[in-house]
Amino acid sequence: MTQLPSGRRLVKGLFFTLTVCLSGFASCACGQAFPIKPIRIISPYSPGGGNDVIARAVAVQLSQKLGQPVLVENKPGANTLIGADYVARQPADGYTIILLPTQHVYNSALYDKMPYDPIEDFTPITLVGSAPLLLVAHEAAPFKNLKELIQYAKKRPANDLTFSTAGVGSSGHLAGALLGQVTGLQFQHVAYKGAAPAANALFSHEVMMSISPPSTLLPFARAGKIIAIGMTGNIRSQAAPDIPTITEQGLSDYDAGLWYGFLGPAKMPHDVVMKLNSAITSVINGKDMKEVFAKQGLDAYSSTPDEFAKLMARDLKRWVPVVKAAGMKPQ
Repeated sequence: MTQLPSGRRLVKGLFFTLTVCLSGFASCACGQAFPIKPIRIISPYSPGGGNDVIARAVAVQLSQKLGQPVLVENKPGANTLIGADYVARQPADGYTIILLPTQHVYNSALYDKMPYDPIEDFTPITLVGSAPLLLVAHEAAPFKNLKELIQYAKKRPANDLTFSTAGVGSSGHLAGALLGQVTGLQFQHVAYKGAAPAANALFSHEVMMSISPPSTLLPFARAGKIIAIGMTGNIRSQAAPDIPTITEQGLSDYDAGLWYGFLGPAKMPHDVVMKLNSAITSVINGKDMKEVFAKQGLDAYSSTPDEFAKLMARDLKRWVPVVKAAGMKPQ
């Protein structure tokens, strides 16, 4: 005669069976190919700026690649701190990522207290592009190239030559500070609230020079309304191959530019990171996306997550001393 299980053993059996089923369901759900729901790209700037334009252009095609909606959400403020802090606190599942510029790594030198660690609290996904900045002078300046600029500056009092940028701690500010340190000259920085006001100050001769992304200044240089002194990168820009770099004009240890890259919260799963890396790389290598980037003065290119991580670590080590030596503080 078959012995029926006791009530306690029956309950245990049912519990075991239910556990196995639920575990199998969880494994099935977790094993589903990423992504299974919409992805958010955080842009830490206001709508309409270069970061926002790039994020939205990538989002459209990334959605097609991944088969899920990719939405852009703006969280501007505090030199990217607000948006970056928000992402650092999100689940590390790949559904919230952020597009950040070089500013991300040297903010730690600008601010006495940071709500996060720019390296440890993020997962690098891929770079998407880089841009040198453009150093220009107004059309009446008594110099046309870097050599003439240095010669002229040496004859003038310290801080007599002014240059405008998009603000304290901006990439243009860092580029100008590095130029002063490398040449041993002192230039007077004048901060404005954005690249457009900084350019207007140049046009009205409020300042003698300006350093900003090529997308802002290049059209005016092309029209002969301002003087293009040189690009701040160590190789010529694809957007303006006719303009020499500051490096090739004699400052071999000068390199100041701007990169953009996607990051997520710390400890994202490797397979999710690589899925995003592959999809974003495919998007930015497309011809139409390269054209979008070129209009922003960017040279589109991708990287592995490890290459991006090494670049961030290098730039953190490289720019923090420049920021501190220049005494930069956020306004």
